[in-house]
Amino acid sequence: MKSAITPELVEYAVRFGARQDDVLDRVQRETAAMPRAGMIMPPEQGALMTMLVRIAGARRALEISTFTGYGAICLARGLPEDGTLLCLEHSEEYAAIARRNLEVAGVAERVEVRVGPAAGTLRAMPEEPLFDFAFLDADKESNPDYYELVLARMPPGGLVLVDNALLGGEVLDPPGDTARRTHELNVSISNDQRVDCALLPLADGILVARKR
Repeated sequence: MKSAITPELVEYAVRFGARQDDVLDRVQRETAAMPRAGMIMPPEQGALMTMLVRIAGARRALEISTFTGYGAICLARGLPEDGTLLCLEHSEEYAAIARRNLEVAGVAERVEVRVGPAAGTLRAMPEEPLFDFAFLDADKESNPDYYELVLARMPPGGLVLVDNALLGGEVLDPPGDTARRTHELNVSISNDQRVDCALLPLADGILVARKR
């Protein structure tokens, strides 16, 4: 990287590049007081998600793991008025919080939050173009399975984004199964001739794959 990323530079990027409004600021502050608060998407990543959805012209988006809804709000805001976002969340508690936040954000009408195991939900869907944008942010050990299940349900040009692709640097020398699986998925997607890909060193790493 050409610039050393300091906390001051991150704050600068959020201030001038994220445009975090009152709704997202409230969700961020309330989530910060919860257990596992570190799972929330940072503002600069949320702004990128909204931008990518718009640039891709996505109309049918998917999010695997919704937590308190910060990322879902960002994704939904990038969709057109008739676009749809399906959120697969394992926890009923988090799903309820996300639904409330989506309602306050004014995007609930285009978002469905479905509770249950994501892999089972996806396998029950036909292998046909169902989504043109997908964001994978669930348990990292299952990401290779999610990636295959999602890619099979996308048209050419569809985007798959895998979060935490750098896993705090642990991918360089994986200390356990989570880091090892993350590294293996990064290598697999890099070699996958079905997609074009780019790994962005933003937040905790975002791997972007575009289906050919």
